[in-house]
Amino acid sequence: MSQPETANAAVLRAEAVKNLMLQHDSFSQWLGLEVEEVGPGYCRLHFTVRPDMLNGFRALHGGVTFSAADSAFALACNSHGRQSVGLTVTIDYLEAGKLGDVITVEAQEEGLKHKIGVYQIQLTNQHGVLIALFKGTAYRTSNEIL
Repeated sequence: MSQPETANAAVLRAEAVKNLMLQHDSFSQWLGLEVEEVGPGYCRLHFTVRPDMLNGFRALHGGVTFSAADSAFALACNSHGRQSVGLTVTIDYLEAGKLGDVITVEAQEEGLKHKIGVYQIQLTNQHGVLIALFKGTAYRTSNEIL
C-alpha cells in the first residue's frame, strides 16, 4: 500500500475479518457470543451465562470464561488482516459469574510489532464487576487473511 491506510479502511478490514472468522467458529456461536464492536487491535463482545455454562458449584465455569476471552483475543489480534495465533495466555479469575449474568469481554491491543502482538482482555458483569483478566501474546504469521 503506497499511502497510509485510513482509519475507516482499517475498521472495515477488522469487520470483514470478524465476519470470516465467526462464519466458521461453531464454538463461539455455541457460547452465544455477540460481537458489539471490532477495530484494529480491538474487540468488545458479550454473552449471557446459561445453565449449561455453570460448574458443580453453580458458578460460571472457568473454561467458559477462558473461551470467551480467547475468542475476543482472536478477533482483536487477527483484525489487522494477518493470521495470528496465540503463543501464550494467562488468566486471573477474580469473581464468579452467575446464572443470568451478562458478561462483557473487551480486548485491547497493548503492543504490536512485526511478528508479535500483546493483548489485555477484561471480563466484567452487568454491574461493572471485574470477573477476570486475560493476557495474550500472539504470533503474527505472514499469511494474509483477506
